[in-house]
Amino acid sequence: MSERVLSVIKMRDNFEKKETMERIKLNYTHDGAVAQIILDDGKGNILDHVMMQEIQTLLNSFKENNNLKLITFEGAGKHFSFGASVEEHQKDMSAAMLRGFHQLFYTLRDLAIPTLAKISGQCLGGGLELAIMCNQMFADKTAKLGQPEVILGVFPPPASIILPEKIGLSRAENMLLTGRAISADEGKLYGLLNEVFEDKACLDQETNLWIEQHILPKSASSLRFAVKASRVKFNQILSNFLPQLEQMYVGQLMSTADANEGINSFLEKRKPVWKNK
Repeated sequence: MSERVLSVIKMRDNFEKKETMERIKLNYTHDGAVAQIILDDGKGNILDHVMMQEIQTLLNSFKENNNLKLITFEGAGKHFSFGASVEEHQKDMSAAMLRGFHQLFYTLRDLAIPTLAKISGQCLGGGLELAIMCNQMFADKTAKLGQPEVILGVFPPPASIILPEKIGLSRAENMLLTGRAISADEGKLYGLLNEVFEDKACLDQETNLWIEQHILPKSASSLRFAVKASRVKFNQILSNFLPQLEQMYVGQLMSTADANEGINSFLEKRKPVWKNK
């Protein structure tokens, strides 16, 4: 995988090239100013450890690209992402899964390259967490946004920090405690989505126009300082509290009967039998 990513870097001057890895695709557009990351596992664009590592490797490669002005994330097909792999939430795998997943957030924080999520269809769990880490979120009317982790007896560490910062504590708690998914229109009303368009074709077209108008005319260096400045409080909160919630998840939550029952019942396709402990 690393050799394939290196080949992307060497081909950076040929912006019509596309690189396909096992779980994602990468396109450089707008004369190399925009890196388009497409989640594509052929199914629900599940953020498993392979996809996470491929994204991490790409993000690491962007550290040396001074000309990059925007990173976009989207899902191939009808959906953005069904979320992180439920199988990898099991007790013996959860620590490694969270460590790899959270590293994406720290790397995006440190890169400070503007980011934009383009959302169609289901955007759930870890998929929504990746999207809400972005500076901008555009969607079409098919989008459904949710953090259903509590239904499985667990909680989403990044969303527990980021959602209250983006939409306020009351609305964030409604999503986090019920696990319900909200529509694109409700997401726009909440202030979670910046723009909502009629369909995916319109989403693609209008996003491209927005990039041309608001991103391309600006300095890549200055855009990064603008991200750092606008997120000075956000980044401090994320950096301080995400490690704490990771430890709570791994060291406390996964020692409970119900967290393990929730994950196992989902994998076994049955209703959970809660012990309330």
